[in-house]
Amino acid sequence: MKLKALFATVPLLAATTAMAFAEQPATVGPNGEAPTPAASLTLSDADIETIKSGGHTAALVWHELYDWSNAVAQGAKDEFARLGIEVVAETDAGFDTARQKADVETVMARNPSIIVSLPIDPPTAKSVYGVARDAGVELVFIDNAVQGFTHGEDYTTVVSADLFQIGNKAAVALAEAIGGKGKVGYMFHDADFPVTNQRDGAFKWTIENEYPEIEIVIESGMTDPANAEDIASAMLSRNPDLDGIYTPWAEPALGVLSVLRQQSNDRTKVVTIDLNEPAALDMLKGGNIAAIVADEAYQIGVTAARAAAAGLLDKAVEPFLVVDALSVGSDNVVDGWMQSMNRQPPESVKAAAQ
Repeated sequence: MKLKALFATVPLLAATTAMAFAEQPATVGPNGEAPTPAASLTLSDADIETIKSGGHTAALVWHELYDWSNAVAQGAKDEFARLGIEVVAETDAGFDTARQKADVETVMARNPSIIVSLPIDPPTAKSVYGVARDAGVELVFIDNAVQGFTHGEDYTTVVSADLFQIGNKAAVALAEAIGGKGKVGYMFHDADFPVTNQRDGAFKWTIENEYPEIEIVIESGMTDPANAEDIASAMLSRNPDLDGIYTPWAEPALGVLSVLRQQSNDRTKVVTIDLNEPAALDMLKGGNIAAIVADEAYQIGVTAARAAAAGLLDKAVEPFLVVDALSVGSDNVVDGWMQSMNRQPPESVKAAAQ
């Protein structure tokens, strides 16, 4: 993710920009929708034949292409191929809103029946996707909805992951890695981004409510992963005896690893989210990474494509479809990579896992 560089490090307080819950939080969609399992969305043989005979096309308008989004894209492409829908365009906005708007305008020249996309900035995204909506394009969004768009009228659905499940699994993995007791640092995404906010909140809630012998002794907000090293240095300077650190995704986790290595600290355990080759290698070599939590990225893409096809058939689609999450450790990294990404891990990871 590429976000504005701004971070704050704060001690544990009752009031914090991170989420805190008296009751167990639940995953909700961008507009508060209850989640529906992605596996519940199906197409009959007759549906598939109707779609195949329709001559439909699709465009994939991505926020940014990297390991996770490439897996989502591949899932969409494979499902579109199964349904006889040609993918006529794919773009990468480099996490730039203006570029994403230009990308939508560019792919519209190909007259796609469907656009699958992850909106970068929901509050302004109406101007990005309005031209497609007005042209009757079937819109399916990943993770974020467009503010001002109505489900079932302006777009088909939002596909994401079970966000509480992701944060909860990260907390369980870190707790197990430090023996169920100790001091941890909590690095959260300090921005209005519902996906990471919910994951972070689930981690915090789980530690505070299910592990009474674990204390979050420092909370550090992060908006730009480029600042992760500075944040980690500050956390460890104030609390050199940290047993564990949570990071909101893999890129900042690598910054934390860098600091731990500089300090010759092989004791503090780290958990993070989203599969990443350097993080996996550290975990497999007995380093600081204790576990990586991932969603079923490939299935997000499959579900998005299937939902778009259902929309073309005027079938009702629930507003917020979610896939499952999984915890990946040194004992299941190859299988976990396949479950999440639907492909083998990099050769370096496979070799280290043997």
